[in-house]
Amino acid sequence: MNKNILDISEIKKLSVDDLFKKLSSNKNGLSGSSANDRITEYGFNEISEKKVNPIIKFLSYFWGPIPWMIEIAAILSAIINHWEDFWVIFALLLLNATVGFWQEFKADDAINLLKKKLALTARVLRDGKWSEIPARELVPGDVVRVRLGDIVPADIKLFDGEYLNIDESSLTGESLPVEKQAEDVAFSGSVIRQGEMNGLVVATGMNTFFGKTAKLVEEAKTISHFQKAVIKIGNYLIVLAAFMIAIIFLASMFRHESFLDTLQFALVLTIAAIPVALPAVLSVTMAVGASVLAKKKAIVSKLVAIEEMAGMDILCSDKTGTITKNELTLAEVKPAEGFTGDDVLLFAALASREEDQDPIDSAIIGKAKSVKSISEKLGSYKIKEFKPFDPVIKRTEATIEDREGKTFKISKGAPQVLLSLIEGEDKEKISELINKEIDDYAKKGFRTLGVCKTDTKGKWQYAGLIPLFDPPREDSAETIKTAQEMGVDVKMVTGDHTAIGKQIAEKVHLKTNILEVSAFLDKPEREAMEIVEKADGFAQVFPEHKYRIVELLQQKNHIVGMTGDGVNDSPALKKADVGIAVAGATDAAKSAADIVLTSPGLSVIIDAIKESRHIFQRMNSYAIYRIAETIRVLFFITLAILVFDFYPVTAIMIVLLALFNDAPIMAIAYDNVKYSKNPEKWDMRVVLSMATFLGMIGLISSFGIFYIGQEVLHLTREVLQTFIFLKLAIAGHLTIFLTRTRGPFWSIKPSGIMFWSAVLTKLLATFVAVYGWFITPISWELALMVWGYALIAFLITDFLKVRIYKLLDHSDIIFHK
Repeated sequence: MNKNILDISEIKKLSVDDLFKKLSSNKNGLSGSSANDRITEYGFNEISEKKVNPIIKFLSYFWGPIPWMIEIAAILSAIINHWEDFWVIFALLLLNATVGFWQEFKADDAINLLKKKLALTARVLRDGKWSEIPARELVPGDVVRVRLGDIVPADIKLFDGEYLNIDESSLTGESLPVEKQAEDVAFSGSVIRQGEMNGLVVATGMNTFFGKTAKLVEEAKTISHFQKAVIKIGNYLIVLAAFMIAIIFLASMFRHESFLDTLQFALVLTIAAIPVALPAVLSVTMAVGASVLAKKKAIVSKLVAIEEMAGMDILCSDKTGTITKNELTLAEVKPAEGFTGDDVLLFAALASREEDQDPIDSAIIGKAKSVKSISEKLGSYKIKEFKPFDPVIKRTEATIEDREGKTFKISKGAPQVLLSLIEGEDKEKISELINKEIDDYAKKGFRTLGVCKTDTKGKWQYAGLIPLFDPPREDSAETIKTAQEMGVDVKMVTGDHTAIGKQIAEKVHLKTNILEVSAFLDKPEREAMEIVEKADGFAQVFPEHKYRIVELLQQKNHIVGMTGDGVNDSPALKKADVGIAVAGATDAAKSAADIVLTSPGLSVIIDAIKESRHIFQRMNSYAIYRIAETIRVLFFITLAILVFDFYPVTAIMIVLLALFNDAPIMAIAYDNVKYSKNPEKWDMRVVLSMATFLGMIGLISSFGIFYIGQEVLHLTREVLQTFIFLKLAIAGHLTIFLTRTRGPFWSIKPSGIMFWSAVLTKLLATFVAVYGWFITPISWELALMVWGYALIAFLITDFLKVRIYKLLDHSDIIFHK
């Protein structure tokens, strides 16, 4: 492979053709490039990511506060010659490292899969044909086309085009766009803000000037509001554990008990009480959710967006391509005075580019080619200069040369924008006629496209209008109805005429209070917020208006989702709580968005909302379970030691409890849950109330089994400890089934993974107790008694749980009144 890569100074000095001769294997210049030869010579040059040795990664799980506590507990066990304790604690340490490594591996695997799906693509000219390939497959010597909204896929030497305005802020920190023209170099990772040009690839991957391409996927390191709340719960549990253990220490010192024994017990009790599994549960639940969404054509670029989407209550949706099909059909062309319908269609086709695969351009060119008289004329004109569509000025412009060598200009775009080009006495009359036609078409649901041409004096003339119809998607009405039933208010956002917006809104069962942006732009802040909140949609919207809409809705405490596809939508997508890049979006929009859709329509967004609410329910269940378990175990052990001077479980039993309880909770990421019909929010009052209730019921039932064992059955101290241990293990697993539903435990069937992981760990705990693995054995009769007691307590608790939820819901209604 050729490693003789050119440096940037040489690239800047050499002409495009000289560069091509240097880069091309057969040295024949621009016309003689062989892609296969160059791929053989250079190979694909991906960005090399820093690889971590898996052994080092695995060993890293033996470091940190939690592993250190486990390691100290193991060392203390060895010092006091409790070798059985040592080996079981060591097994816990090994399991903690193995589970952490495996869960992170799964999460990373899911993220890497998403990265591949979001990989940059490039338009490349090979074998005389334009095609789209993954950017990683570009090699020096390729000719690529970059246009508005693209992320530059490699370092390229520009030629064939007027200019580019390029945003290099992600590379240089310079906020202002840089203008580039032919013979300039566009750097990999920069964003095209204006213009369209071809370029020669001179460096790829790690050989580019900046050494990396723009990253479209953000690692799962951003902490969302929801994650912060769960981590706060973890910190609360750690403080609670520390307080209880301090009390145990004081009691043991007062009773002159062995310091090392007490320290070992305190360490393992801390391990059992704090949420060791919290990071793994979070990362796996997010990764599993992202994988599910990927299968449904929604690629998550920022994992935390899944959580934010659970609380989304307003979705601002683009009309074109999301609510409608984006399959444009042309109605009968309306020519202006002095032009024919064929003239208008011919001019429109000349002001379009087929290779850009723009829906409007494709519809116009397809129609022009289907008319024989127009198709024959197309070849007799030469396009001297072409200015691509710009979302700011909303039109394209082409300089054309006819057979006789005469040049003229054509512009195609928004009818009202083209009216500003017209000059002279007839402007008012033409404007009146054009606006009347636009309104008439809009009432029928047609978008209109204006076409202008310059005369021999260079004066612009209005050639006519092309009506376009974009029908609603078949599933839009049903999908919008589903969203509304889920508590999400859908607001249509369109750049089209207000009448078109209302027409489409009626067809998809949206309300028709569609406002022009002028209705709120110049209003005072408070009034503008009220107008935007009450509106059903917005028409004649420019990309910069989307940002303002999101801002005003957020000021009214709404969680806002915004869809977008263009480079100028990026600020709004970043500003929104959930930025959604729709199918066919530019690379710049994808990089700004939290979720990228690869399939058109709203239904994919609804799938994403449902999945995000599933994830919220799972995490809510985990939070209640973890707090309840900590209250139950910590309070029971602490009170038993203080009141009865009795250690109800040994250090080794606590380690085994931690092992048995954390294993099935990992399966919560795969559990069956029902999504809420309303946007989710983190209700700490309900979480803490229910967790405290379940913890206290568990505390009472634990003292119940303690009383039975000591006062009724008169068990020995060691047998009583195993008796209590088995009850704590079985009841702990059953708590998972209490927290996963608001109704009776049977109201939602658990997933197979969830059910069997709990059953198997319960059985394993029973075998440990009966056969005396590491602890004093008990009889099968006592084990079955514990099972019966735990199941009865479970059924009673479940009955009470449903009533408590009803009380909490009722008090919530009264509170909000």
